[in-house]
Amino acid sequence: MRLLLDESLPWRLARLLEGHQVESVQRAGWAGVKNGALLELAAAGYDAFITADQNIQYQQNLAALPLAVFVLAARSTTFADLAPLIPELLRQLPSHQPRTLIRIAHTR
Repeated sequence: MRLLLDESLPWRLARLLEGHQVESVQRAGWAGVKNGALLELAAAGYDAFITADQNIQYQQNLAALPLAVFVLAARSTTFADLAPLIPELLRQLPSHQPRTLIRIAHTR
């Protein structure tokens, strides 16, 4: 599966996404591109977009895009706070549906 990491996420997360082809917004050459245009670019070549932007569902029309958006909801965007969410992300990736938003958060 082709995954695109938002520029707010640490690149080190890609190493935890074994079995997937992962690229970052920066490595794709899209640093600084705003979410609407970024999602359109991502839709052309990726199966899922992974972000920490918890407001993206209110800012963008996700139903119009042929990819899933996964929102990692953690205290911060540091590797230490996001890494524990990756096992749940990996569990949900195979059953993702295009045009949906999946929120992954710490369970307490």
